Amino acid sequence: MKPARFRYARASTLAEAIALLAEAPGEAKVLAGGQSLVPMLNMRLVRPAVLVDITRVRELTGITPAGESGLRVGALTRHAELVASPLVRERAPLLAEAARHVGHAAIRNQGTLGGSLAHADPAAELPAALLALDARVLVTGPRGPRELTADTFFRGLLTTALEGDEILGAVEIPARPPGWGFAEIARRPGDFALAGVVVVLGSPRAPLSPPTGEGPRVVGFGVGDRPLRLRGAERLLAGVTIDPGTAARAGAAVGSDCDPPSDVHGSADYRRHLATVLTERALLQAAARLAGAAR
Repeated sequence: MKPARFRYARASTLAEAIALLAEAPGEAKVLAGGQSLVPMLNMRLVRPAVLVDITRVRELTGITPAGESGLRVGALTRHAELVASPLVRERAPLLAEAARHVGHAAIRNQGTLGGSLAHADPAAELPAALLALDARVLVTGPRGPRELTADTFFRGLLTTALEGDEILGAVEIPARPPGWGFAEIARRPGDFALAGVVVVLGSPRAPLSPPTGEGPRVVGFGVGDRPLRLRGAERLLAGVTIDPGTAARAGAAVGSDCDPPSDVHGSADYRRHLATVLTERALLQAAARLAGAAR
């Protein structure tokens, strides 16, 4: 299929991009990597009046340190850059690991961090990783800049707090957490995850702590209409030692927080079962990393 007719405009600055969006309130779409938008255009699932190309907006690029140990990542950063960047691997290795699981090489070379977050696919790896990392999402529009927590940015299926005349500019990630884990199941490498779980143990803003689950964040993806904090597991883990028994009990506690879909690839019950198993795996990974950091 071919997309419906639209006007194409390429912005060279952030201010120009915002002005172009304001010219067609609610009827414009932003083109970054295009890995999600272009198929939706071709299937006529979206029919924008204007397509605003931001690929040449230099203000939206770059991976730089933020604070003592944090990280700022521009929205136009490619998935492949997240995987390859020494700074990301040093300061946010969970983000690099999540990006490694996004699609295939061709998709990682073209797709962007900002595009993945703005698209807000509930089975996507990067939104879940940033929610687990307690990241802040920086957006800007004609009313000026805004800073949102990842908790408040994702609102539902393909829905975020981003207004129609705003652009996602960058993401800021706090200091690297001492313990983290990532686990997902897909039918084939590069496919969307049937289910996945991301775990962060230890407060990223506090000194290293023993592997007791202090400040746990457990996030599921592919198990609801957005990346979900699995609060039952988080409550169970607070202040306890992470061992195989604890991990198994935490996994068993996630089912009530999940609301997965059923489709040709798997039933809702199957995805809940995957969330249980993957929570246990990710927790044991995170506890091992936390223990190693404490030593």
